[in-house]
Amino acid sequence: MRSAAALVLPIAATLAVAFGGRGAKASESSAYKIIVNPANPAGSLDRKFVEDAFLKKVTTWPDGSVIHPVDLPASSPVRRRFSEDVLERSVDAVRVYWQQRIFAGRDLPPPELENDAEVIKYVLKYDGAIGYVSEGAGSSPSKVVAVTR
Repeated sequence: MRSAAALVLPIAATLAVAFGGRGAKASESSAYKIIVNPANPAGSLDRKFVEDAFLKKVTTWPDGSVIHPVDLPASSPVRRRFSEDVLERSVDAVRVYWQQRIFAGRDLPPPELENDAEVIKYVLKYDGAIGYVSEGAGSSPSKVVAVTR
C-alpha cells in the first residue's frame, strides 16, 4: 500500500500546475472595455444581454435594430478575459459552442478581427455593432458602455 504522502504529492503537484497556470493566465490578461456605435442610445448594458448578443441568442437591440457583435482573435488575452468575465466560459468552450451551432446549421460566430483598431472600425461601420477592445485602446469616436450584473 502506498503512503499518504506518495498519494498526496502528485495530487498537490497537479493542483499547483492547474491553478498556477490559471493564475498566470489571469495576470497576463488585459482589461477590456465594451464599445458600441455612437448612434446606440445605450449607456449601460446588462451582462446577460451582452452574453446573449455575442452568442447570438438575441439578435436585436431593444429598438429593433440588428446586433452585429465582433470578436478579437481567439489567441488574444483581451478576448480570454472578456469570455471569462462576460460569457462566463473559456475561449475554447465558446469555440465548441460555435462548432455545434455551425454543424447544426443554426448560425455563424461573430467575425474575428485582428486588433483593437479593426474592432473600432467595425463598430463605427455598423449602427448595431458591439465589440470589446483593450482598456488602453483609444476607442473614440466609438462609445464605451458599462456592463451591469
